[in-house]
Amino acid sequence: MKSTAHDFKENAHKALHDTELREALSVVGKNFILKRRLAADALPEFETLRDEAVEIKKRTLNELDLHLERFERKVIEHGGQVHWCIDAAAARETVLSICRSVNAKTVTKGKSMLGEEIGINGFLEANNIRPIETDLGEYIIQLADEPPSHIIAPAVHKTKSQIADLFEKHHKLPRSMDGEALVAEARAMLRQAYFDADVGITGANFLVAETGSSVIVTNEGNGDLTQTLPQIHIVLASIEKMVPTFEDMATILRVLARSATGQQMSVYTTVSTGARRAEDPDGPEQYHVVMIDQGRSAMLGTELQDLLRCIRCGACMNHCPIYHAVGGHAYGYVYPGPIGAALDPALLGVAEALHLPNASTFCGRCEEVCPMRIPLPKIMRHWRERAFEDGIQPVVQRSAIRLWAFFARNPLLYRLNTRAAMWALHALGAARGRFKSLPFASGWTAGRDLPAPQGGTFHAQWAAKKGRTK
Repeated sequence: MKSTAHDFKENAHKALHDTELREALSVVGKNFILKRRLAADALPEFETLRDEAVEIKKRTLNELDLHLERFERKVIEHGGQVHWCIDAAAARETVLSICRSVNAKTVTKGKSMLGEEIGINGFLEANNIRPIETDLGEYIIQLADEPPSHIIAPAVHKTKSQIADLFEKHHKLPRSMDGEALVAEARAMLRQAYFDADVGITGANFLVAETGSSVIVTNEGNGDLTQTLPQIHIVLASIEKMVPTFEDMATILRVLARSATGQQMSVYTTVSTGARRAEDPDGPEQYHVVMIDQGRSAMLGTELQDLLRCIRCGACMNHCPIYHAVGGHAYGYVYPGPIGAALDPALLGVAEALHLPNASTFCGRCEEVCPMRIPLPKIMRHWRERAFEDGIQPVVQRSAIRLWAFFARNPLLYRLNTRAAMWALHALGAARGRFKSLPFASGWTAGRDLPAPQGGTFHAQWAAKKGRTK
């Protein structure tokens, strides 16, 4: 996927003025947050499970090379093949080679963020192979020729009216706002696609080292048909998807669905282990796991390793006020929201993704709800520091930070100047109680008024509360 992360400010400005996007995104704040809270509260051991899940992933990442080797041995034992790919280009060529081995014309595809990351759909189309998304949300955005805007709800940015327009255009149907009719139409088209496909491509929520299995979690059953009906099943997986055992996977599963959609479990948890055996009634003749690094191994042993615990549940963006305001496309890359702000600079480079770590209030809700307890604000802060150290921030911003740092190192000057600034702002804004515009604050006042300060500085109020004066 081509990045537009460098255009985040322009993307966000456009999103803030998109009334249809505002309507669509209201679903995220209303539904996902409540469902997650109810699901977590209903499970007394939820927090304990989170701790156990974190420890499983920590241990796995610390011994990742051993688990990867074990996984490959098991895949081969079960008649499959593992392809090791250092980057997106190698992965795309590997998939193309497998497809050409059976002269594939169409490919069905389950939802895969890694597939988006390596740009597999566009690459296959350029090589005269038609990919068909089978997840309904992914199918909708494929019709719209757009990337997903959310990890688990790729079309959450679309209103019902916009979806009806897409079906009218591409399916040549009378325009209908009947949701059931639209779903039935998509289902009928996809059912034939399952039978016609030469190759099925899925992602992987987990790879299990002890058996060489890939595991997908879905709610529609499309993944099962995608990987069992074609001649070949290709699994796209990044190296951090590994877990040692099925017991480990089961522990993480218990926090995954509750964090993502507020379900106890997703409707389908599908395990694939090798190609079809002689006694199997169905299944693919070939089973290929395309294992992709794409910069992950460089994170091991660094302050970024915690990012590799991510299980792509989307809880961080569901609770993020910035995501609620601008949606996923504003971030300009595959992974939006707080996880994108922390991960994308590692994948794209801090210069390209400079704005993303700054698109945060640091309220901490993302870390609070992350089932894997990834310290997202800390990692975003790391990228801010890196950008400053590398000198890639705008001159005005760097100068402002240096000025603030000077006063922060001199507490007396800091207090005197903040008191003076508070007094001046209070006096200037006393008549209306707020400012419509203010120098150096256009980023705020462009979208809302700035309240005039009331009372003393934070330090003064804190000191008064503690019974001291300063």
